[in-house]
Amino acid sequence: MMNTVYFYTLGCKVNTCESEEIAENLKTLGYETAAAPPAGVAVVNSCTVTGESGRKTRQALRRARRENPDAVVILTGCHVQAFPDAADGLPEADIVTGNRGNALIPEYLDEFLRTGKRIVRVSAHEKGERFAASQVSGTANHTRAFFKIQDGCDRFCSYCIIPYAKGRSRSRSLDDIRSTVARFAENGYKEVVLVGIDLSDYGKDLDGARLSDAVNAAASVEGIARVRLGSLEPHNFNAEEIARLASCEKLCPQFHLSLQSGSDEVLKRMNRRYTAGEYAEIVRLLRESFKDCMVTTDIICGFPGETEEEFLETVEFAKRIRFEKVHIFPYSLREGTRAAKMPEQIEKRVRDERCARLAKVCDGIREELLNDQIGKEYDVLFETPSGGKARGYTPNYMPVAVATDEDLRGRIRKVRILSANEAGCKAEII
Repeated sequence: MMNTVYFYTLGCKVNTCESEEIAENLKTLGYETAAAPPAGVAVVNSCTVTGESGRKTRQALRRARRENPDAVVILTGCHVQAFPDAADGLPEADIVTGNRGNALIPEYLDEFLRTGKRIVRVSAHEKGERFAASQVSGTANHTRAFFKIQDGCDRFCSYCIIPYAKGRSRSRSLDDIRSTVARFAENGYKEVVLVGIDLSDYGKDLDGARLSDAVNAAASVEGIARVRLGSLEPHNFNAEEIARLASCEKLCPQFHLSLQSGSDEVLKRMNRRYTAGEYAEIVRLLRESFKDCMVTTDIICGFPGETEEEFLETVEFAKRIRFEKVHIFPYSLREGTRAAKMPEQIEKRVRDERCARLAKVCDGIREELLNDQIGKEYDVLFETPSGGKARGYTPNYMPVAVATDEDLRGRIRKVRILSANEAGCKAEII
């Protein structure tokens, strides 16, 4: 137990990747990742994207201390980076550092074990800092490898604290992408998912490189059958870049393109820097360029000042675009952002009610889109066996289950879709 580490990772896929990087770094001290507590080291990797993040971080810390009573407890992540003073006041943590200090965690742990003195070291992000490329060879998912190729954000949306927690946009080099993806392939991964804080901004600090260059670098590795993109922002998606992406046969035709609102006035208050019409044109180009293309998105309901008419614009826009899936969030006030100081804050009851109304519409569209897949044939990368079924995903990220006693984990098989409901599709192997 003493030479094991257990992770409590909050937030997005980027945080998951960073926990994997910390785990790789701790191997230099002889620590292996534990499947369950208790462990000798407990790492809480915090998130700060919503106003609830502080409460969730405290909750995770208390749980880490309770489940690992003899462990060294380490607190890191975005919440610490954005609010270091608040993190310093959390007594359950023996070591406190922000995400900028993740690479130094083995050094801090060694120091703490020698001295027994609590360590609090949170260094601020600096303008012009380079991408910190930690070595990784795999992820907890044994069929898809999540791989962080971009960090930071220059967009400063009015509701978002992330630029303060993650610093300015910066990118992993193309050579490092190729070499790391080669290690994934050597370890048996068939699919790599490229993720970042503002993935669409990839390459702006690399002498003209673009996201399509990163995709082609990953796809060039023998043994990798699929390249998938994580959450994207609409900027930099012009016709030329979409054509470059479409030329990569290994790129999956599924795009999670954040919208946040279908109202131009709300988008302007959010400082999103695009219109609903511009977003719709990007979706049109994607669907024109990729066969069986699926588009998913995020939408915030109840942003400060959002009128009923503006909310209905978003509902109508969702109907027009026909998203395969929508992650719907009530606006969460985040201290330290411009939106937190805006007048006309929408009461919780209204925010929740709008989320429910939009969800009903979007769920109906998703069911229709899934039913439209009946009879179609797809290659499925299978991930998990469960109760006589194998489950996996099509290239356009439809969840598929087939009845079989065969262990298909890590294998790609062609299937025919037989039926569908809101949870996904049932299929047969051809």
